[in-house]
Amino acid sequence: MAPDLSTRHELIGDLFPLPQTADAWDAYRLTDEQVAFYHEHGYLTGVKILGAEQVDALRDELTPLFDPTHDGREWWYEYHANESGDPQNVLFHSLGAWRITPGFHDLLWHPAFTVPASQLLGGPVRFWHDQLFCKPARHGGVVAWHQDYSYWTRTVPMAHLTCWIGLDDSTRENGAVHYVPGSHRWPLLPITGLAGDMEAIREVLTPEQWDQFQQPVAAELKKGEASFHHPLMVHGSFENRTDRPRRATVINAFRDGVRSDSNESLLSDPKSSDPIIIPAGEPMGGQFFPLLYTP
Repeated sequence: MAPDLSTRHELIGDLFPLPQTADAWDAYRLTDEQVAFYHEHGYLTGVKILGAEQVDALRDELTPLFDPTHDGREWWYEYHANESGDPQNVLFHSLGAWRITPGFHDLLWHPAFTVPASQLLGGPVRFWHDQLFCKPARHGGVVAWHQDYSYWTRTVPMAHLTCWIGLDDSTRENGAVHYVPGSHRWPLLPITGLAGDMEAIREVLTPEQWDQFQQPVAAELKKGEASFHHPLMVHGSFENRTDRPRRATVINAFRDGVRSDSNESLLSDPKSSDPIIIPAGEPMGGQFFPLLYTP
């Protein structure tokens, strides 16, 4: 059985070396203009996270994970070889790669992520969970319009952040994430599904929101670049009909001090033999929610 890497709260490889000087740490900081843009619009794109060798290493770790019988499969929180259920519109989606491979584990502590995340969150960064979203060439499916916090209300207060990192170039043609600028100021919307129906969200929008919804922005990225977005940002991505895949890894984090708001399992299947439970009202922490960075 492969070891569960969630027991290791430090770097276990050399893919993401930590800076050794204050100036080297500062090189990862966002500009004041970037931080202001995020707070005004609810998202920020084009942040360089990975170099070419790091992208290649993560791709190499990703490929065996597409086989549902791979070593370490017992550590996933969720695993969907195709969440859409339609073989003509495939969306590979999983949670928990950090527990399985050293590169996806160490990525959480990479200063190119932790330093900007701390600036946008306004404090120390604690890990929530990771995701893989992969769309194969020619028949890649959609990620329907949604707000991330709709799925995270078991934690309070809302002090969360998502970092979407491309392992391929991401374009309008192959299924780039699209954002609705300013929608992070909307209230929490009902969940309308994650894979399949791009039109379902219209049922829960007011006429004013629907008008604003008509002007989404495509977050086109080069491989290794990332976008950050607010937990209420309405976002989604369309199908991939190109001749190349669109693979991405996502890190979800929150500011230290966020608490559990549920007495049920926070990530793993509530019916599993090993549920992940933090009593309601208690601060998030422990084995599965490590502190990643303190400014």
